[in-house]
Amino acid sequence: MNPNENVSTSWAAYYRSTLLEDVIPFWLRYGWDRANGGFITSLDRDGRIVDTDKSIWFQGRSAWMFATLYNTVAPESEWKDAAQSAFDFLRRHGGSPSGFGSGKLYFTVTRDGKPLRMRRYLYSEAFAAIAGAALARATGDGRYAVEAVRFFDAFLSPFRDPNSIPPKTDPNTRPMKGIGHFMICIATAQELRANLGDLIIDGRSCTQWIDWCIENVERDFFKPDLKVLMEAVGPNGEVLDHFDGRQLNPGHAIECAWFILHESRRRGHAKYREMGLEILDWMWERGWDSEYGGLYYFRDVYGLPVQEYWHDMKFWWPHCEAIIATSLASIMTDDPKYASWHRQVHQWSFQHFGDPEHGEWYGYLHRDGRVSNTLKGSLWKGPFHLPRMLWYCWKLWEEYEACREE
Repeated sequence: MNPNENVSTSWAAYYRSTLLEDVIPFWLRYGWDRANGGFITSLDRDGRIVDTDKSIWFQGRSAWMFATLYNTVAPESEWKDAAQSAFDFLRRHGGSPSGFGSGKLYFTVTRDGKPLRMRRYLYSEAFAAIAGAALARATGDGRYAVEAVRFFDAFLSPFRDPNSIPPKTDPNTRPMKGIGHFMICIATAQELRANLGDLIIDGRSCTQWIDWCIENVERDFFKPDLKVLMEAVGPNGEVLDHFDGRQLNPGHAIECAWFILHESRRRGHAKYREMGLEILDWMWERGWDSEYGGLYYFRDVYGLPVQEYWHDMKFWWPHCEAIIATSLASIMTDDPKYASWHRQVHQWSFQHFGDPEHGEWYGYLHRDGRVSNTLKGSLWKGPFHLPRMLWYCWKLWEEYEACREE
């Protein structure tokens, strides 16, 4: 479908057709490793395999995506089989039995599951948790629910003991904390609640974990005086004046904004609505490239130079998050500003990332929108951000369009 055509009367149909006729078939055809289980994500433009190593977090992400389609779109057996294949691969090969990271999930393994790399973060555990929750709903098998709770409990461990994750920098010299764990906790708890109910995990219900994380984001990272959502701050929310402390990631902040807007919309929470809209406003202003279009990857809070050489490149996933955030803001406010932003980021993204010949999206563009390389997937890109955006926006706009017709 031409991204520049007038689709304002049927955004839902656009997102639905792109998801079900383009993106999902691409990953089932080329990414699903039916021999070894799970998904290979390092694919070239036409689906050819570039590298066979598998990221464990993408086994969880893939399992969640396909189980969610099964739960919310149609009970297609292939979707459930794909989800179970990814989760079963994670279950068999993802865990570290001993040594560094004992009990954690690996980041990468070989095609047949031999361990390669362990990262300090616990994001693989978060994605395993949402996958287990979605599969519990899809299959009716309570063992998936037990595993979902176990993985979420593991993900929560840095909140119990901040020393459980090795710090990036010596905490005696430069103590810092990042927003990532808080915002991923919000999204993870939202998915567990949606599929398993408002469970009590480590002393808080899913809703209470969401509220607690948003409170932490507001207290330490949300800066009305600077009109910014910080990525990293000092222990008490201080803005730290060095490269890492000043660095902003507009797409990440906009993703956090839509998590908060989603919670506001679900619960009618006015404060969360205003907070989510403010984050979107601030980070759009800082992130949108007024010369070439698209979202910068990194910016500096004070407008100083950024050290990462890819700071002005355009990555696929921030644009997916911005399409969701502007969709939510447009529907929740009826403000023409957000409708304009939604159309703007939608059209730029589909025009530059989309591949009409082979399907799916390129992952990485130069600042001016030219394709940087032809990868459709990597250890960081696979069937998650783009299909999640298409699925979420399809359902969101479908509900809105139906209400408008009544």
